[in-house]
Amino acid sequence: MIGDVPNVEAGQEFSTRRLAHDAGVHRPLQAGICGTKKTGAESIVVSGGYKDDEDYGDVIVYTGHGGQDGAGNQVSDQSLDDSGNAALVTSYLEGLPVRVLRGYQGDAPYAPTAGYRYDGLYRVTSYGSKLGIDGFLIWQFRLEAYDDTPTPQAAQQPELPNAPVGPGAPAVTGNETPDRITSTVQRIVRSSAVKRQVKAWHDNRCQVCDLRIEVPGGSYSEGAHIRALGSPHNGPDITGNVLCLCPNCHVLLDAGAIVIEDDLTVTRGGQSAGILRTDPRHTIDLECVRHHRDRWRQ
Repeated sequence: MIGDVPNVEAGQEFSTRRLAHDAGVHRPLQAGICGTKKTGAESIVVSGGYKDDEDYGDVIVYTGHGGQDGAGNQVSDQSLDDSGNAALVTSYLEGLPVRVLRGYQGDAPYAPTAGYRYDGLYRVTSYGSKLGIDGFLIWQFRLEAYDDTPTPQAAQQPELPNAPVGPGAPAVTGNETPDRITSTVQRIVRSSAVKRQVKAWHDNRCQVCDLRIEVPGGSYSEGAHIRALGSPHNGPDITGNVLCLCPNCHVLLDAGAIVIEDDLTVTRGGQSAGILRTDPRHTIDLECVRHHRDRWRQ
């Protein structure tokens, strides 16, 4: 299950992982990541299991799974093929929320003093690889709390990495040998089941320009509503009102630089741009197409 668990609030404590399992917060009794590449990550446990983890309360730098010996030392490289790491990549690409359970192990300032604590929903905002403390390749995922997720109390406030410089802050001289991490950044979008279905039908290939964006561990596209949701447009959240687009074409559609005719020919910037690529499973709602066209027709 992705997202909130019924009858469980952020801050709720569990004396054992079995009780967290029984409540549906984190189902595995040992693994730190719950999920698959297909579904995304349901939940993670932050419990000091990896030396490279960093916990700043509403921001977590979480080390992926794999490559450790029984003593907690990294002895081989990690891979995005690992099901847990692949699940976190999918959560990033699809904008899916991840439940965070913190454990008492380790010396992180936000860890509970005993047992485990559910700390709410976080989003994966970037990920990348680097050489870890033990000298092997690791994958790390930056998770940020949703706005309505309360920040847990800390024994001492750690300094957030890459904190913005403000008035009165000390001068920054830089770092001649900075750590390097290869990362991928997207707009923060919480994907709906309708958008995910359309993107799956088109295998993340843009219906306008045919671009499929490949990133480490998967591919990326965006679900774009033809007729905007909410007032004053009040478009329906159905597959017929959603297109699978690359980020560029999504922006162009939302800004009216792309319009679609009833025969599904595409006009981009006033010039013909071919025919909208379709799939037999995906029927486009022409009423939504007309509403969008009427909104932007000059």
